[in-house]
Amino acid sequence: MKLSREKNLPMATLAAKAGMGEKTARKYIRSGLLSSQMKKPRDWRTREDPFTDVWPEVEALIKEAPGLEALTVFEDLHRRYPGKFQHGQLRTLQRRIRVWRGLSGPDAEVFFSQVHQPGVQGQSDFTSMNALDITLGGLLFPHLLYHFVLPYSNWEYVQVCFSESFESLSAGIQSALWFLGRVPAGHHRTDNLSAATFKGEERREFNEAYMALMRHYNISPTKNRPGKSNENGDVEQAHYRIKERVDQALLLRGSRDFSGRGEYEEFLRKIFCDKNLGRSKRLQEELVVMNPLPAYRMSDYREFKVPVNPWSTIHVAKNTYSAPSRLIRYEVIVRLYAERVEIYFAGQRVAEMARLRGQGKARIDYRHVIGSLVRKPGAFENYRYREEMFPTTAFRQAYDQIQEEDPRHASRRYLKILEWAATNSESSMEQSLRALMDAGDDLDFDRLVRMSECPVEKPLDIHIPLPDMQAYDALIEEVAV
Repeated sequence: MKLSREKNLPMATLAAKAGMGEKTARKYIRSGLLSSQMKKPRDWRTREDPFTDVWPEVEALIKEAPGLEALTVFEDLHRRYPGKFQHGQLRTLQRRIRVWRGLSGPDAEVFFSQVHQPGVQGQSDFTSMNALDITLGGLLFPHLLYHFVLPYSNWEYVQVCFSESFESLSAGIQSALWFLGRVPAGHHRTDNLSAATFKGEERREFNEAYMALMRHYNISPTKNRPGKSNENGDVEQAHYRIKERVDQALLLRGSRDFSGRGEYEEFLRKIFCDKNLGRSKRLQEELVVMNPLPAYRMSDYREFKVPVNPWSTIHVAKNTYSAPSRLIRYEVIVRLYAERVEIYFAGQRVAEMARLRGQGKARIDYRHVIGSLVRKPGAFENYRYREEMFPTTAFRQAYDQIQEEDPRHASRRYLKILEWAATNSESSMEQSLRALMDAGDDLDFDRLVRMSECPVEKPLDIHIPLPDMQAYDALIEEVAV
């Protein structure tokens, strides 16, 4: 604060008004300068620089490899000059390297803030929610969120998914656009998602499936350069805010456990609907500019024509699925959705299973192969997919009990039980198995069948008498009179 001598005010009063001592006030008045102007820059060191002798080597290192961290350089000096440096001197080296980089280092990459135009662009990406430890019915629920953003208004849409597949991307984009009711008039931006680009190529050009999706909605696809996620900045920055927002809502809720996926998705829907309410004004500016939706939504699946091999399996998207054994050596059409796989033959759907996550895995429906296993029980013991033949824990425990009681005939006895479950009722057989195991009884097949069979209800005998046409004629005559 600059002090000026006011009339009729003693120095003590003036100093008190300025919040300083009287001696300090006299010094400032005599100098006529501000306190900040009286400080002189220090051009001397308070202690000797321990890195003076080795600085040329350090400078050569960080010039050759600008990405080197000070800690790495310090550890290298420790190895080459044992005992010369102390651990407490790391901060000194960090400061010296920081000063060198600020004065003589290479130019850093500049990020240019963008002016977004309303209704022109949409952005998509995926983000993992596993760090939030969300559970369904007490079990961990590992999953991703597909995330769509309009950069001008920051309007957001999210959808639960389990992989960064093309099917998840297609379902997410289309759900976001149809929920919004309009389509961006310019382009749609992603990073180098493997779902949208050819794998293994340096430039990662867009694949045909993604291009067909963009053509259907009349949008131009764009992407950022490999390793430059900041170029998809709005959606990338929003990933952190999503997790923070959901985490805060979970803390407020007092629990991270949900009764099922439906409850969790409703929880997410409310969070983002509430957030989007504050963006409605700018969103209206976007909607005016955006294009209308096409006449119909594209299919959210890819089709493959594949043969059913002698093992009664098909191979799709680097995973194995079973097919009904009657289709062995036939070709079938497989529809690969984001979360399920459907198998078609002669235009009819013959099987449906949940899609596997990852690669190199197998999903075998025991109903597809149980007939052959019953005829060849010796193949069960070393069957490659034997673990898939235990549909629930009760069936696994039943097999273990039979194995202990009768190891010689365990496979044959268990497969008879499994065959009955496949052709009648899996849940009824499971209840019977649990009842006998809880009672410590032998798992006799005939007894299990008697317990599992439900009485068939007789159909209702509904008799509808033919109408009396004479009464109808008499009614007509009365109306005519």
